[in-house]
This record gives sequence, structure tokens and C-alpha cells, in this order.
Amino acid sequence: MRLPARRIATSALCATLLLGVTGPAAVAADSASAPEHTRSASRAPVPDAEALLGQVESLGNLGGVVVPVTDLLTAVLKADGGQLPHSQAAKLSTSVQDAIDHATANDPSPATTPGTTAPSSPLPQASTLPAPVDGRAEVPEGLAGEALTALEKTTDELAKAVTSGDAAEVTPAVKAVVAGLVNAVAATLVGSELPAPDLAGLPSLPKAP
Repeated sequence: MRLPARRIATSALCATLLLGVTGPAAVAADSASAPEHTRSASRAPVPDAEALLGQVESLGNLGGVVVPVTDLLTAVLKADGGQLPHSQAAKLSTSVQDAIDHATANDPSPATTPGTTAPSSPLPQASTLPAPVDGRAEVPEGLAGEALTALEKTTDELAKAVTSGDAAEVTPAVKAVVAGLVNAVAATLVGSELPAPDLAGLPSLPKAP
């Protein structure tokens, strides 16, 4: 039995339209699912992410201390006779205190846990601190916390000196803060499992004057 030519043409047209509708839809569905697979794969953490994140957080806490301390030092050294208004000195000192509190709260060492007291042993000078190591076993416990405690004390003394009216008290107080900041930086670097510096030609730390 032969079908009329019109019916054959109509059937062919319907098939073409059907393919035209379902074909792009199927391709779109596959395309929509591809990014989802990509996003699922990208959610997996990179290798050693936890250890590296700890190193990054240590550097972030260090930066949070350096900035307010250097702001205080800059303001003092630019002031006439190293003297600041009480309100300005209090504001700068509060910023330093908040930064040290934050860094101390994020330091897992026993000596800096809230509610405990930092060791009373003399803080080593920057020139005698050990080089960065791969593990904490070779680093004295609580070294970073002890350095932050010492830095806090020196910044308190500087705040008193810059509001005392005696310019002679400022210079030694500034030098003490600078030394304390260097100690805090060095202690954080050696106590946070950071990689040892490998810059060619990098000299050892100079001795403090």
C-alpha cells in the first residue's frame, strides 16, 4: 500500500520539528550538568591545605600586630618632642593592645592560652633565635607568646613616655618597642612551622646595637 506523498511529507516535517526541539534541550541538559561536576570537583581541598592554612594564619596574625605597632612608632617619631596628646596615645595604644590580644588568642602554645601566665625566662635577642624549622620540637614552647607579652610591656612604657612631657624618655622607649617587635616577628616565624628562608645571599640576622 502506497502512502500519499502529502502524508509522507507531513510525517517527515513532524520528525524534523521533534528533533529540533528535543536535540538542543538534551544538549543544554548535558551542558548544565557539566559545571555542576566541575564545581563538585573544585570543592575538594588542595593537598596539605590544613598545614598551609595554619602558616598563612600565623603570617596574618603577625601582620595584624606589626601594623598598629609601626603606626604608634611613626606617630611618636613625627611628633614634636615625641609627645602625643593623651587621646591620640590612648587610641594608638588600644589598637596595639587589641592586635596583641587577637594574636595571643590565636596562638595554640600553652604559655599564651587565656588565663595563663607567660614564662618569666629572659626573652632571647633576635640574633640568638634559632633558624626556622620544619617542626615545633626544636622551638621552645611559648616563644611567640612570650615575645608578644614583652612587646605589650614595651608599648605600654612607650605610651607613658609620649605623654610624660619628657622627650628624653621617648628614644629609649622607642628602641625597646622596635626590639620587641623584631623579637615578636622572629619568634612567630620560627614557631609557626613556616618554611626556612631560601633567598640566595640572605645574611644572618645582625646583632642588636
